[in-house]
Amino acid sequence: MALWMEEGSEPKTESELADLEAISALKESAALELKEKGNEYVKMGKKHYSDAIDCYTRAIDQKALNDHESSVLFANRAHVNLLLGNYRRALTDAQDAIRLSPGNVKAYYRAAKAAVSLNLLNEAKSFCESALERDPDNQEMKKLAKQINLKKMEQEEREAKVSKAVAEAKDLITAIEDRQLKMGKAMYRELTGLKKPVLDKNRILHWPVLLLYAEVMSSDFIEDFCETDMFSAHLDVISLFTDSPPLPWDKENNYTCEAIELYYEAGSGVRLSKNKILHYLLEGTAGSNVESIGDEDKDASNVSTYSNSAGGSSNWIKVNEKRTLHDVLKEPDYIIPMIPVFYVVSKKSNFYEEFRTGRWTPPLL
Repeated sequence: MALWMEEGSEPKTESELADLEAISALKESAALELKEKGNEYVKMGKKHYSDAIDCYTRAIDQKALNDHESSVLFANRAHVNLLLGNYRRALTDAQDAIRLSPGNVKAYYRAAKAAVSLNLLNEAKSFCESALERDPDNQEMKKLAKQINLKKMEQEEREAKVSKAVAEAKDLITAIEDRQLKMGKAMYRELTGLKKPVLDKNRILHWPVLLLYAEVMSSDFIEDFCETDMFSAHLDVISLFTDSPPLPWDKENNYTCEAIELYYEAGSGVRLSKNKILHYLLEGTAGSNVESIGDEDKDASNVSTYSNSAGGSSNWIKVNEKRTLHDVLKEPDYIIPMIPVFYVVSKKSNFYEEFRTGRWTPPLL
């Protein structure tokens, strides 16, 4: 009988041909029956989707149907995979269905739906266009095509915003590098939030600056401190140092314009890599989720560590109020903690000597 024929051999007798035809008919009948059973499982709901996939798979494995019928099986399995959220499998099945029968519009629809779920919008648009070429009046395809075009527009807008944010951050880094400034890990984020320097059209840097009153760890914030401004220009307009009444914590009125001095902490911290600075500058922007900006390996070699030699005590450098912010920031021993931080102390306070001798260190907020 044909069942016992060797693989690759051709049937020679009418009996063998009849046997093969009978076997083929049985396999075809089984495949069609499995297809219908799979359809019934789909109608029965989510609990039976896995049974439906099993039926479609067994029907496909029969390899007994023509290309058109086989295409329907792959398209049906793609439909169930879509319902289960197996988008990659759904896309593969839909593509197989299209390959077997390029006129299977449902297969294009399911391929497009799967591609959208995988955020493959260009591919999804292509599937829709191919389907509408074959069935121009298909309303479901037209509706999906509109949704895809809208998603593409939104994606392009997001990508444009990301590109703009990255370009601005890189431009800011270039300005910082041109000035040979050193950037370190951000401090006091609970006070400064996501404030960052801004580069104006004349390529002048405008910094947000934090003033900390070391004695009580109160603070003032200067939103826009132009790098060409002298410190005295900003101290003169802070209400604390004018003729206003002293603040509640300054009971002895020590913090007057004549009595205060400004300091920065020198010689400690880690100079961050360009890539880490870029990620910091992108926080809170459209580019905040960018995972890789490039040059990570090359950039890693540029990280430097600075530390003072005072055995853990702080090294405070007094700021001349007649100097510009730029002049102070470019000092070789100053690592900017993402935004400049300066400490305010009063010569009239008992705390002054403790601070000057390095016996006071900033608390971890």
